[in-house]
Amino acid sequence: MAEAAAKILEDSVGKTVLIRLKGGRSLRGKLHGFDMHMNIVLEEAEDITDTNNIQQLSTIIVRGDNVIIISPPR
Repeated sequence: MAEAAAKILEDSVGKTVLIRLKGGRSLRGKLHGFDMHMNIVLEEAEDITDTNNIQQLSTIIVRGDNVIIISPPR
């Protein structure tokens, strides 16, 4: 993982991030941790793919090879 990406993710720990996955799914949650393979642990995660039907997911692990985009907080 590039150093710049790691720095951005380190600065985002404990904050809400948006994640786009392969297959079009979108998740939102508090970034708890990550590793060099971009595996991500989200707390208070929500599936926001369908904005009319947001699903609460609790704490989840997202496998890094499914991640397309991670949007850090402003």
